[in-house]
Amino acid sequence: MSAAAHALLAELNAEVPATRRVLERLPADKFDWRPHPKSLSVAELAQHIANIPAGVARFAAMDGFDVPAEPQYKAAENRDALLATFDASIAALREALGRMDEASASATWRLRAGDREIFAVPRAGMIRTMGLNHLYHHRGELVVYLRLLDVPVPVVYGRSADENPFARQVA
Repeated sequence: MSAAAHALLAELNAEVPATRRVLERLPADKFDWRPHPKSLSVAELAQHIANIPAGVARFAAMDGFDVPAEPQYKAAENRDALLATFDASIAALREALGRMDEASASATWRLRAGDREIFAVPRAGMIRTMGLNHLYHHRGELVVYLRLLDVPVPVVYGRSADENPFARQVA
């Protein structure tokens, strides 16, 4: 495993519990809710988050990807299926990172939209950008959805307005 893949794997492993906590909080009766007509529904955004790691694992096996003009977002059916998808997706990315050697990690990977190149980066950089950073961005969106739905927000980093892991325990 390359040094870059090792670092990405360590970060992924550190972030998985927070992402899972957010996904676990989704109220089953609000899966169709969306904060704005242009926004994804809770179920669509959650399913997208659950699928990002496996998608990035697939991308990592290629030299590039051609972005569809209109992406399609499948909605999660229920929380159990969503969490199973997330767990399998994380396992796929862990496996892909475990196979990544130095040459593969540093090889150029290209994102295209038809004939137009959006960017070209080392494969490890694609995993960072399209994988981990993308995952954190959408997890943050989902946290806002939770707040708007008046669902207690779990700890992601440090405390939330609803949970404080630093609070002193009174005996």
